[in-house]
Amino acid sequence: MCCGTKRLVEIRCPSDCVYLAAAREHPAAVVRRQQERDVARLLPTIQHLTERQYQLFFLFQTAIARHKPDGFARLVDADVAEAAAALAATLETATRGVIYEHTAASPPAQALAGVLKALLAQIREQGARVSDGEAAIVLRAIEQGARTVKQPEEGDTAYLELMARLLKGAAAPEPARTDPAPGGSLILP
Repeated sequence: MCCGTKRLVEIRCPSDCVYLAAAREHPAAVVRRQQERDVARLLPTIQHLTERQYQLFFLFQTAIARHKPDGFARLVDADVAEAAAALAATLETATRGVIYEHTAASPPAQALAGVLKALLAQIREQGARVSDGEAAIVLRAIEQGARTVKQPEEGDTAYLELMARLLKGAAAPEPARTDPAPGGSLILP
């Protein structure tokens, strides 16, 4: 009889094993406590968001998690904060009727800002109505999280690692579709 914790590596357990199913439904206490700590650390930066803004937040976060900088550069929390701040400032300026594109200082942040801007354009092309102000609020939440989530003992990718854990925990056990349904939108209009 397997213990339900290390069977995938140590013993070949059938996929219909009741212990395996229970372990998938109820993660180990260590994993659960880590998830609770992660949510508690992120909550102050996103608690003011609406449901639509949460959806946009996690779409942006997914794009950030998938983004790989060119060359030997690596993405750090400061780049995420800088990219989100630059795009948010551009959108906030647009809401006041002035067209001015704010740019991030570092090349990885500039590239990430371009990815986020392209994602916003794609969302709008699919028919979702996302105002510049609404997107700016979400980007400011990302900026605040990237700047404030880090604990003193953590490295310069603490926010990225936290979000990777949260996105992994929120992923469905079945493979997700990578392309949206024809005529569908990423965010409900």
